[in-house]
Amino acid sequence: MPEFTVTDKDAGLTAEKFLQESIPAAPVGYLRQLFKKGKVKSRGGNIAANDCLPTGTKISVPESARILELMSAPQRSAPKIDILYESREILIVNKPAGLAIHNSKGHERDNLTTRVAEFLLDRGDKFRAAPVQRLDLETSGPVLFGKGKKSCSELGKLFMQGEVVKTYLALVHGKLLGRGDLQTDIPAKGKLKTARTSYQTLVSNDNASLLELQLHTGRQHQIRRQFADAGHPLYGDRRYKGPCSRQLQRLFLHCRSLTFVDPFSRKRITVNCSLPRDLTRFLPQMGINQ
Repeated sequence: MPEFTVTDKDAGLTAEKFLQESIPAAPVGYLRQLFKKGKVKSRGGNIAANDCLPTGTKISVPESARILELMSAPQRSAPKIDILYESREILIVNKPAGLAIHNSKGHERDNLTTRVAEFLLDRGDKFRAAPVQRLDLETSGPVLFGKGKKSCSELGKLFMQGEVVKTYLALVHGKLLGRGDLQTDIPAKGKLKTARTSYQTLVSNDNASLLELQLHTGRQHQIRRQFADAGHPLYGDRRYKGPCSRQLQRLFLHCRSLTFVDPFSRKRITVNCSLPRDLTRFLPQMGINQ
């Protein structure tokens, strides 16, 4: 059974922080599961993740294949995250396309929540941050995290009450002009629920239209499904039969900005997120110039 001893240098660290430094290759989420399941022990008894450790404390973990693999793995640096905005209660980071927000099947070891947790732990922050907003796997853009339970609760209320303005950019197939409003019923959790999306065309030609979108509801795949049903599927959207090109390896959907009133400072916050390079490079190929 692997055992680690707290030295003078490590004295005062929490058990979680100490194990993270002792097994640097171990994901934060994995270590927290060990604590939660009572598998981290000291002197034969369980130890909690937030317990502060005095010099000489001996901590043991199960001798599993996974633990041995992590102990022998080369030390890794904390994952880099692109911070768009930060205050005492709020953290907003840029999510790249293809990265899941939560721990889910196929994304257990690497997801945005884990990256944020490891970044904060490496920085020495003691609070936990959780996402209060969703973006599809293939969509890029800002994701709002609350620092601690109170912040998550207050920020969650803003989304539930529709007080967060979310603006997207999408490239759809075909010519679409002017402004419009799509309001349709789409499947959501086994029921038909009303979805509403407003759009404004920024640039258009016979092959493609670059749209600025505003969501008024938050149904899963709302934008993708509504525009596909309207005969204008998004470029790169294989699921809803959008046109796919070798020059575009992802869905052309990006969250451009979030606007809301900070429930703590009462200041109006607008966070902008530029269109990623892969999408910017694809536009001229479709005859679209911003």
